[in-house]
Amino acid sequence: MEAKDRKGLLNIDFFADLTGDIPVEPKKGMEGIGERIRKLREEKGLSLEELSSLTGFEVAFLSSLEKDEAQPQLGTAIKLSKALDSAFGRLVSGVGDKLYSITRKDERRTVSRSTSQTGKKQVYIYKSLAPDVKGRHMEAVIVQLEEVPEKEISVHEGEEFIFVLDGVVVLEIAEDSFELEPGDTAYYLSTTPHHIAAKSGKATILAVLYEG
Repeated sequence: MEAKDRKGLLNIDFFADLTGDIPVEPKKGMEGIGERIRKLREEKGLSLEELSSLTGFEVAFLSSLEKDEAQPQLGTAIKLSKALDSAFGRLVSGVGDKLYSITRKDERRTVSRSTSQTGKKQVYIYKSLAPDVKGRHMEAVIVQLEEVPEKEISVHEGEEFIFVLDGVVVLEIAEDSFELEPGDTAYYLSTTPHHIAAKSGKATILAVLYEG
């Protein structure tokens, strides 16, 4: 079945509301993760050099994250949250204070964007679907992927489930590579080296991440 035919099967209002470009909100709506990283590091009494030893990330890269000169990809954020003994959700979207969360389609918040380690190439933007739940161990996000010529392999604790909403996604897991189209899904252990990006242009996925 052609990709355009398969997409047509899912062309209903529900998916139309989820897909399309995620608007780039004013910078104040995206900033904060660098400050949270710095505060968590200082709460742990760690220097940048010590955090570098725990994560394997260069000191210069960690410094650029704290200054919001670069933005962490999901795998990077998860690895940082583990090193800082902090819930991934707290690092990415802050601390929730509710027992449950109902998020209307016009209430989804862009919680962060991510860039390559140089900070020059935007890799994706993601919106959290349940940032207000306290003590959560899963993070559900709508992610707008972009084409990434220079891939960065991710390895971290946890599990991931993705559902392709729009576009074509290239998913590399270990030595295997897959092209996923709208309606396709994937579930994998995050400890397996993986990389995900749009095949060309942009693509949108629903991702559920479990910290483990």
